[in-house]
Amino acid sequence: NPKALYKNLKSSQYAQRLKPEELDDLEILIKIFPFKVSRYVLDELIDWDSRSIDPIFRLVFPQRAMLKPEHWNLITKTTSWQEQRRAIQTIRRELNPHPDGQKSNIPRIGSRQFGGLQHKYKETVLFFPAQGQSCHSYCTYCFRWAQFVSLEDEHKFRSKDHSDLFDYLSEHEEVTDVLFSGGDPMFMTNEQLCSYLDILLTPELDHVTNIRIGTKALSFYPQRFLGVKHDPLFRKIDSLIKNGKHVALMAHFSHPRELKTDKVVQAIKRLRNAGVEIRTQAPLIRGINNSASVWRKMWNKTVRLGMIPYYMFVERDTGAHHYFSVPLAEAYSIFTEAYSKVSGLAKTVRGPSMSADPGKVLIDGIIEVNGEKKFVLKFLQARNPKLVNKTFLAKYDQEATWFNELELDAYTFSHNDELADSPEEEIMPILKNHNE
Repeated sequence: NPKALYKNLKSSQYAQRLKPEELDDLEILIKIFPFKVSRYVLDELIDWDSRSIDPIFRLVFPQRAMLKPEHWNLITKTTSWQEQRRAIQTIRRELNPHPDGQKSNIPRIGSRQFGGLQHKYKETVLFFPAQGQSCHSYCTYCFRWAQFVSLEDEHKFRSKDHSDLFDYLSEHEEVTDVLFSGGDPMFMTNEQLCSYLDILLTPELDHVTNIRIGTKALSFYPQRFLGVKHDPLFRKIDSLIKNGKHVALMAHFSHPRELKTDKVVQAIKRLRNAGVEIRTQAPLIRGINNSASVWRKMWNKTVRLGMIPYYMFVERDTGAHHYFSVPLAEAYSIFTEAYSKVSGLAKTVRGPSMSADPGKVLIDGIIEVNGEKKFVLKFLQARNPKLVNKTFLAKYDQEATWFNELELDAYTFSHNDELADSPEEEIMPILKNHNE
C-alpha cells in the first residue's frame, strides 16, 4: 500500500534527513516502483550527509530521474484515483516488466504448467517459493521488480505447492542444480525454507547435487544468519552436506561498503564454517558501482573474506534501464581495468555478462576486422547447448547497452561447422530483431 508506506516513512526519524522535495518525489515514485528498506541499511550503510551521491542511498531510494519525463508528467497530471491507477499500469507495462523471454522459461509436463519454476538451461532449474517473493530491502535497479508490484494480468513466478518442485525434478534427471530465487529466499522463515530443502533430500532426487540460494540478505540483513534462533537453518545445511549436496549462496553485493560491517563479516564466517560456498555477483549500475576501482575493491575484499567473485552482470533492459544502464563498451572497459588489477584468486569472476533471451552472453573483447571494430561475444550458457562457449561477433556500437541493440554478424553462425548442424529454428532466434 504506497499510501500507508509513505505515511510511515514521513512519520519516521529518517524523513527528517530528507528535503521536502525529496519526500514529495518519493510519494510519486513509490506508486510505480517497489520500495522497502531495512533498518540495518538505514543505520549502518547509508552516508546520510552525502546522500545525493551515496551509492547505498541510490541503491534503495528511488530517484526522480528513474522515470522518463513523459512518465513523470503522466502520473503527476492525473486528477482522479481512476486516472492515476491507469497511469500507473501504463507506466509499469512500458517499463518492460518481463525482459528477455522470462515467461518462455515456464516449464510444462504435458498440460501441467509449473508457474513457480523456470527451466532455461538443461542442468539448472530456478524455483520461486511464494513465501520468499519479498526482500529485506528492494534494489532500485531490480530486474524482478514486477514480482513485488500489482500489475494486472501479469504472471508472477511463485509456488506454494511443494509438489511442484518434487514432481518436476523427478521427471528431469538431467537437472543437477536447483537455484532458489525470488525476491529473496532468505526472507522466508527457517521452517519455510527448510521445508523446501527437505524435498531435495528425497532419494528420487539424488541427481540434484547442487543447491544454490540467491540472496542479498548478507548485504541488507546479515542478522539473518546470526544468533541461536537460526541454528535450525545451519543444522539443515549440515544435513544437506552430509547427504552429498553442495550448498552455494549466490550473494548479491553491489558495492564494497556492504562488506564493511562486523555483522556481515560474522555472518560470512558462520556460513563458511558451516561448509557453505559463497559466490558473489552484481550488475554494473550507473551511479552505484560504475568504476573500476569500486569493483577492484569489492573483488579483493570478497576474496579476503573467503568468498568467490562470480559475475559482473550487465543491467537488464527493464525498469529504469535508461537511468542505470552503462554502455557495453564502457562496461567492458571497467571490467578489464578492474580485472587487470587483482590477483588470480579474484579472476574467477566473469563479465560483463548479459542474461539475454538466448543465453548468458559474455562481452569477451573488442577487435578490429578489415578496418571495422567488432565486439567479440561468447555464450557462457545458452538455450541451445551447442552454442555454449562459442564466440561470435557484433558490430561495435559505443552507445549500445543491451544485446538486442547490437548488430550481430550472421557469418559467424552460418560458417561455424558445429552450429551449422543445429536446426535453423534454434539458430535464427539469436538473430531476430538484429540486422534489420
